[in-house]
Amino acid sequence: MNAQMKPKTLNTIQAVNQALDEAMGLDESVIVLGEDVGDEQAGGVAGVTKGLSSKYGKGRVRSTPISEQAIVGAAIGAAIVGMRPVAEVMLMNFTTVCMDMIVNHAAKLRFMSGGQTHVPLTIRMMTGAGFSTGGQHADYLEAWFAHTPGLTVIAPSTPADAYGLMLSSIFDDDPCIFIENMPSYWTPGPAPEAGKRIPLRQAHVARSGSDVTVIGYSRILNDCLAVAEKLAGEKIGVEVVDLRTIAPLDFETVINSVSKTRRAVIVHEALTVFGVGAEIATRLYQALFGKLKAPIERVGAPYCPVPFSKPLETAFVPSQARIEAAVRATLR
Repeated sequence: MNAQMKPKTLNTIQAVNQALDEAMGLDESVIVLGEDVGDEQAGGVAGVTKGLSSKYGKGRVRSTPISEQAIVGAAIGAAIVGMRPVAEVMLMNFTTVCMDMIVNHAAKLRFMSGGQTHVPLTIRMMTGAGFSTGGQHADYLEAWFAHTPGLTVIAPSTPADAYGLMLSSIFDDDPCIFIENMPSYWTPGPAPEAGKRIPLRQAHVARSGSDVTVIGYSRILNDCLAVAEKLAGEKIGVEVVDLRTIAPLDFETVINSVSKTRRAVIVHEALTVFGVGAEIATRLYQALFGKLKAPIERVGAPYCPVPFSKPLETAFVPSQARIEAAVRATLR
């Protein structure tokens, strides 16, 4: 396909599929495994891996039994012997079944081997409220993984970011947790530049402003940008920082922004209590004690399982109205 025929937009499903395709074409050690990832099973529950097994064969794209522990365990073993596996755990909640493999093995092998054994493993998973899938299918559990040294935790907010961050994850020499937001899977965005990798462990200033910093990641980042655009009409300059990588945290970018605006709002879909926002807020208070113009605001989900009821589920997810109210609270 020539450059003039390339699509100007694509969604996250297409972006991740394209990244996987390109990585597999570049390096024969890149393999894909997970439940239903082969074309005989439609390329996964959302079709993210569609076409890959037909192109690269079942030896490199393997549909597995329904056993998350076995999927991740096999992927770790493959990584240790020189492969670059991409393991799909269908839903983030299902990582509870394989936490031993992720936390006690993938994350720690480099440390326990004195740096001799790396685990170049990417674990893909989707999550997010919006489809009334209930309390066992839509949790954001990134704080669990961020609490584990040795894991890089990634949450793209756009299709282009999903593409660039996935390429970087696959070719990173340490285990990466790659979180995809299911409700925004089909939302189109600008197509990425072919082959362009986005550096891991670096945040991105998605919008500049001088009055207040809003920090977020994943789908909710787009709501932050919408609020910033609305408030710009009132001459309120909202700077939006997209973490991209949740852990290790690029605190330098965050503190540089908040040092300028002296106000901060942290937004995520995960529960507010014990969440990523609490860590960022604490570090900001320690670094900027006495310099902030207002208390730091946090916007997240209430302390309960994700509701099945659609009205309750809608109320559970942080809304643009709640983000806007938090921003305004820092300006009083």
